[in-house]
Amino acid sequence: MRNQYSILGRLVVVATLALPVAFVAGCKSTPAGESAGDYASDASVTARVKAALLADPGLKSLAVSVATYRGVVQLSGNVNSEEEIQKAVAVSRSVSGVQSINNDLHIKPQ
Repeated sequence: MRNQYSILGRLVVVATLALPVAFVAGCKSTPAGESAGDYASDASVTARVKAALLADPGLKSLAVSVATYRGVVQLSGNVNSEEEIQKAVAVSRSVSGVQSINNDLHIKPQ
C-alpha cells in the first residue's frame, strides 16, 4: 500500500509542476518576428485612422473599413466619388504610424 501512495503522490507533484509549463508554452502564439506590441500598435493605428475619417465632415458618413498590418493600412469599401477616395487616402496617410496605404475603395455604381 505504501508504494501505491508514493507513486500517486509523485504523479500529483509531476502534474502540478507540468501545468504551469504547459500554460506558459501555450502563450506564445505569434509567428516568429512578431510580438504582441505589433498587434497593439496596428490596433492603435487602425483606431486613429478611423477617428480621423470620422472627424472629416466629408467622410464621416462613408462606410469605409480600415485594417492595419505592420503599419500598412488597408482601406476598403464603397464611396460616392473619386474625390472621396483621394480625400480618404490623404486623411489616412496623415495619421501617425501609417507606413503606407493599400487603397481598395471603389465608387458606388450609380
